[in-house]
Amino acid sequence: MGFTEKLLTVLPPIEVAGRHIKRYHVTTDPAGIEPDVEKAAYAILPELLPEPDGTPPATFVVLHRGGDDGAYLNAYSWVWDNVLHFKGAAAGQPVLGCPDRDPAHFITPELPWIGCVWELPPILHERDAWVRHLLAPEAPDLNAYLTDSLPEGTTGDRT
Repeated sequence: MGFTEKLLTVLPPIEVAGRHIKRYHVTTDPAGIEPDVEKAAYAILPELLPEPDGTPPATFVVLHRGGDDGAYLNAYSWVWDNVLHFKGAAAGQPVLGCPDRDPAHFITPELPWIGCVWELPPILHERDAWVRHLLAPEAPDLNAYLTDSLPEGTTGDRT
């Protein structure tokens, strides 16, 4: 079986637990991620966020619906001015310790993994956007960062 890129959808930012959350969804289904899976993922999101440390409270998430029963939520939060904090959740994937195959039953496995090949493309964009809008300018601009997202399309082939 050959490798195929997946669809990448960008949703408007939301606020959760005092943090601004930029959202990316990854799936093979053009209809997007099922509403019950999305709702369950965002319900566990507060557990994935770090405590405030004075860094502008910004996070980006990648919600990935696998081709099987799996669903994955990766939360990447900016801390200590220029460091990316990671915590993830998974559902429907017994290999990761999930108790069942329900893609809306999220747990927080303690694995040192930061994402699969379809979940990683936003990281480079978000790094560059953080530098562009918060680290490089004379006056940091959180709102400009929140509106600067990777374009929708696929997870790869971005020439």
